[in-house]
Amino acid sequence: MSIYRKCWSFASVIIALLVCVACVAPPAAPGASSAAPASGGETEIISWYYYDQNNTDPQANERVGNFYLAKTIPLFNEQFKGKYTWSNVPHDYNLALDLVTAVQNKGDIPDVMRMGASDLPTFIVNNTVQDLTDFIKSAPWYSELDPKALTACTGPDGKLYCVPISESPYVVFYWSDLYPNGFPKTTDEFLKEAAALKSQGKYALTYWGSTAFDGEAAGRYYFQVLSSFGGGYDDGKGSMLLNTPENIKAVEFMREIVTKGYSSESVFVGNFEEEAAFKDAEAGAFPTGFFVAYQYLNPLTSPKGTAYKSATAKDMEDAVKAGEIKIAPSFAPEGKQPGCHNDVFGFVIPNGAKNPEGAKAYINWVMDPTNGVDWVLNAGGGLPVAKSMLSNAAFQTEVFKQGATAGAASDCRAWYGSLLKIPEAKKIIATTLFDLIKSNPTADIAAALTKAQDEYNKNK
Repeated sequence: MSIYRKCWSFASVIIALLVCVACVAPPAAPGASSAAPASGGETEIISWYYYDQNNTDPQANERVGNFYLAKTIPLFNEQFKGKYTWSNVPHDYNLALDLVTAVQNKGDIPDVMRMGASDLPTFIVNNTVQDLTDFIKSAPWYSELDPKALTACTGPDGKLYCVPISESPYVVFYWSDLYPNGFPKTTDEFLKEAAALKSQGKYALTYWGSTAFDGEAAGRYYFQVLSSFGGGYDDGKGSMLLNTPENIKAVEFMREIVTKGYSSESVFVGNFEEEAAFKDAEAGAFPTGFFVAYQYLNPLTSPKGTAYKSATAKDMEDAVKAGEIKIAPSFAPEGKQPGCHNDVFGFVIPNGAKNPEGAKAYINWVMDPTNGVDWVLNAGGGLPVAKSMLSNAAFQTEVFKQGATAGAASDCRAWYGSLLKIPEAKKIIATTLFDLIKSNPTADIAAALTKAQDEYNKNK
């Protein structure tokens, strides 16, 4: 089980409390003090990662990121000797929550922080991070960035609040022996394949369908299906919109998967139990984030009995290289584009940062392809959003090429759209859809969706 996923999910409870505090607490103004001097006359750049450069344990959950920092910090400091010294303060997976607290209380604030774009709405509501629009648009790497990634870093006011570096589209990983003709492109084709797999004693699909961790399923599974039908969660103006014809059809489809036994009970259990069905080839396919599958789905046993268990936890890469696992876009009704939630990772500069200019110098250093490829592979996760990095040989392996192709064929965007109250939205959406699909599969869909959206919107 990945600590990464568990801790971030737990954090949503605390985010809700912080958002409430932000309603009454005055916003923190950006700090005007100069950066702290470091040895040798350099100014210090403080970063926050959930990696620890001092952790040399080869079995540590985040050993790849830990080793990346241990290797890279000295290289940066040597290159910028006499000007900047980069120091990292390790945090646990609650670092986004720690940042909100630090800014609101004018505590110890980093100059730059690694983040996921799903944190951005919480940062914006709490006035936590700086507007980086001018910095990003004037940068030499701006024109290379994937527009979808830029959208994920854009606030409701149209300003850019984060620098996107890597992205992780939610696509489908499938066992090629169980889907010898490829993963179905349409929902009708999928249902036919699902029936055939059931007759062989296999599940067609496994997925995160539980309400665990305060509604993680909203982004991990439900959005992919709803958006493939042309639906979603919001009206584009900050209000929740669930009761639409597209969403109703999507719920009916998800009900059919469950009632006909095309997925196992594990999808509703939580605690990442749904992953086991795919890792053991009990289920033919798993819609999930590219980063999640690449980093955390291991070990693997194929339908043929081949075991993938590498010392470097690159099991997924090995299985894709062997052709036993392939990557595809999600299914969608005929004529529709497959839906896709897109995780985006990069940097923010907080309000109150003492050395924002140093932070920008550090970001520019990472965005240089010489350094950026290493960051994406070892500190970011997923695929690079800059064209020059994506064309690098490191991303020309089968797993990256198939992941990029599947993402490009999908309508990838942030699941929350214009919604800002992320903790509330996740819980309401996941609870409602779980009830309609699992607990009360004969309940009136439109009525339940209307009730859910009204619950969110009453306090918007």
